[in-house]
Amino acid sequence: MPIALQPSSTWTCLKDISRAQMHGYPERLQPKMMLRKAQCLVTLGRLQEASQIISDLESNFTARQTLAAPQFQALQSTLCRLKMKVQEKENLTETFPAALTNAFEDMNLREESEQISGASPSVSLCTDPLKGRCLIATKDILPGELLVKEDAFVSVLNPGEMPPLHYGLESKRDTRVANGDLYCHRCLKHALAMVPCDGCSYAKYCSQECMQQAWDLYHSIECSLGGLLLTLGVFCHVALRSTLLARFEDVGKVIRKLCGEISNKDLCLPESKNLVQTLSYDPGEESEKNGKTVEPSIPGCDTNGKYENNYNAVLHLLPHTKNHSPEHKFLCALSVSALCRQLEAANLQTLTASLESSQPKAAVGPAMCQELHIWGVAMLRHMLQLQCNAQAITTIQQTGSEENIVTDSRQVRLATGIFPVVSLLNHSCSPNTSVSFISTVATIRASQQIGKGQEILHCYGPHENRMGVTERQEKLRSQYFFDCNCLACQKEKPRAAAGPPWEAFCCNSCGELMQGGDVLSCGRASCTESASRDHLVSRLQDLQQQVGTARKLLRNGKLERAIQLLLGCQHDAESFLSAEHSVVGEIEDDLARAYATLGDWQKSATHLQKSLRVVEVRHGPSSVEMGHELFKLAQVFFNGFAIPEALNTIQKAEKVLLVHYGPWNDEIQELQKMKSCLLDLPVGPPV
Repeated sequence: MPIALQPSSTWTCLKDISRAQMHGYPERLQPKMMLRKAQCLVTLGRLQEASQIISDLESNFTARQTLAAPQFQALQSTLCRLKMKVQEKENLTETFPAALTNAFEDMNLREESEQISGASPSVSLCTDPLKGRCLIATKDILPGELLVKEDAFVSVLNPGEMPPLHYGLESKRDTRVANGDLYCHRCLKHALAMVPCDGCSYAKYCSQECMQQAWDLYHSIECSLGGLLLTLGVFCHVALRSTLLARFEDVGKVIRKLCGEISNKDLCLPESKNLVQTLSYDPGEESEKNGKTVEPSIPGCDTNGKYENNYNAVLHLLPHTKNHSPEHKFLCALSVSALCRQLEAANLQTLTASLESSQPKAAVGPAMCQELHIWGVAMLRHMLQLQCNAQAITTIQQTGSEENIVTDSRQVRLATGIFPVVSLLNHSCSPNTSVSFISTVATIRASQQIGKGQEILHCYGPHENRMGVTERQEKLRSQYFFDCNCLACQKEKPRAAAGPPWEAFCCNSCGELMQGGDVLSCGRASCTESASRDHLVSRLQDLQQQVGTARKLLRNGKLERAIQLLLGCQHDAESFLSAEHSVVGEIEDDLARAYATLGDWQKSATHLQKSLRVVEVRHGPSSVEMGHELFKLAQVFFNGFAIPEALNTIQKAEKVLLVHYGPWNDEIQELQKMKSCLLDLPVGPPV
């Protein structure tokens, strides 16, 4: 049982110890476990509880002689050191919990907008005849300023890819791990020891509390549907869960809105008196209060004009029904029908009973089970909404074994969620915000200076630094049903003959960029070199295949062979690719990784700096991609004891990452630890 140094992991460790005690942890190992518990309590500053456990252990060691002599001596030695640590901490004036509280206060909005929940007062909600709803800056906004901090109205963990079984292990026990085994199915926190649902084999949680909350909110219904939901997909699961959460709000208003979506009233069970009343509901009735006419509010806002993170806001997200293909609408309707049939078969009586017993906020009418078709309409609406309004919740995953000193990190789609406030942001291929996630919470920060009155914009995926204007327009039109007219698209012409530097070919004779269509010619007037585009594309594909082979060698620990192959790829790339080509950057990055694994930090830094130049040309000096690369370079300089270079790079990385993530990002925390360590070392030549 490892002792965790981070506060969040220490809390997890304490909960694991409590569960171990509840489930009959072996008595002979109890002293060791209680010692671990005392260490956790000391880390959290709960010194009085830790002192009591230490006292009990001392009495236990005196009374019991069952422990083997070497084991007894090791435990007693650890106990003595822990006792001294408690005495030292008791003399400190500031305890850890107070510092932790201050840290979390800095992560929150200092002040919230009166118009939009979870948003800064620097943001206002407006409508535009062409764009619809949009967010506008109410004042000049500086880079890094926190604009929105919103918890997902609903989120569903993506099952994730299951790694293939190794050859010859098919008959053995399957021990493969996917997202569902690593992250809490309610709050999405990474957990070391998951608490499985008692009723199904899929849902797992970080704690007993999370499991109970999920059960009360939605899992009591979802539990028996696990296999069907996995088959139908995440969007169908999000649609169901959104509808289940609607039960905890004004259900009468929800039903009235849904019935308004149904053009044929015969579909709404006219024999139900309750439903007949809802069908005759006139939206104009709510526009008069106390004899005064209330102006129509922005869609999704309440009668007071406030836009909140609730089901009303979710319901007003556009489904774009007319834009979806008939095939897509048919599949969505078929999925919802299958789900409704399964729910109907389950009779849903447990749903009403559980709500009445454990959730006083739930206002589900007695006719809900009879009105399942209405909730089916809601699920179908949500499925149609999701193509344009679903938000990918991402996280950084580290891969690599404990034996390797170099690990891989990659951004993965952890879950799919609906964020009503984030959905208000319109798209730009050159956005002025950055979005990051902590568990189910989305944080939006200004990535550049935004002037008063300017629109606050987010990138839906197609970014000017990743693809050309034609490709971006096609993707946005097919998924989001609009033609982008952002500044990047207005100023960018269709791909020039040479293409951007990160995709361009260069002349083998003089190094100038090649231009043209099917036949490329050197851009230098004095050079007569030419080449077929197909020939150069074929060379590029062969080169990428060689790089892929080198990466396999790296993963298998065959470093020398990988380096030789990569150096050959580097030489080949120089003869026909631009110096800023993305493949050139990938080769340099792989070489940096290989040399770092060998412990040759100087060579690693040299290649990483070349890769850094490619990233800067493509994404810009203040981009989040640049921040991640600077973080890697800082680690290399740190490990090589290149103190001045490391401190300089740490400062640059912090400046960039703070804008995009704020001060409590994991990488920023590590940078600060490295800086603190380096400042205590004498300056000398790198090793």
